[in-house]
Formats: sequence, structure tokens, C-alpha cells
Amino acid sequence: MKIILKEDVARLGYKDDIVEVKEGYGRNYLIPTGKAVIASPSALKVLAENQRQRAHKLEKIKNDAEAAAAALEGVALTIGAKTSSTGTIFGSVNSLQIAEALEKLGHNIDRKLIVIDQPIKEVGEYEATINLHKDVVVKVPFTVVAE
Repeated sequence: MKIILKEDVARLGYKDDIVEVKEGYGRNYLIPTGKAVIASPSALKVLAENQRQRAHKLEKIKNDAEAAAAALEGVALTIGAKTSSTGTIFGSVNSLQIAEALEKLGHNIDRKLIVIDQPIKEVGEYEATINLHKDVVVKVPFTVVAE
């Protein structure tokens, strides 16, 4: 089933994307929660008109995302965590801690934009992906150290 996303959905697409999903996922989750609408011919015409009217605003948003990406270039974070004697972290490092570390450096990034591939449960060096815009993605290296 083809649907039009009304907001960004992780691992599926961005707002105003037309995506193909399974029938049950679309009808039982995405449409009732207001995250998507069925891609009917009339909905596609409305989408095209809305995109034409918002083209200027979207260009500004993309330019702001590129400026933020340029500011994040070369940033390396150090995150302290309580660890055992073997180097295993009590708990795990998550996107909230990375967002707080970026905020201390003067970069205000929403934690929902930060993606970590695997759970971080040990001291070491890792990389987080920050999705600032659907065309602008930044990889930020960070080191987890024992406190």
C-alpha cells in the first residue's frame, strides 16, 4: 500500500515522502496515529501543491541544517560513565547523553535526531549519526571513558 507520510518516521521516511508499506502497518498504525494518509490521486495533488508553495521555506531549512552540519564538523565528544573494574558500563550510553555533551559545546541538537547503531555498554570509541535533514547527515565520533 502506498502512503504519504505526514511527519518523519524513523527507519521509514521523512515528511511528505511517498512510501510503500504493508497493509496492516499502514491501516493499523500509521494512519490512525496521524503519521500518514493513503496516497490517493487527490492526496497526491494536494501534496504537490503544498510542496510547490513551501519550496522556499524548505530551502531555508536545508541551508540551516547544512550550517549546523558545518559547525559539527570536527567535533569529538568525551562522555563519562560509571564502569565496573572490567570496563563494562553500568547501564548504557544513549542519545540523551550525546545531546547533553553537544549542548555543553554550544550545539543545540534534538536527541531524537541522534542515532546510535548498537547499544553502548563498554568503554571505547564509537560514532553517532545525526540526521539534521533528509539530505544532511553528520557522523560525530565520541569516546566513552570511565568516571
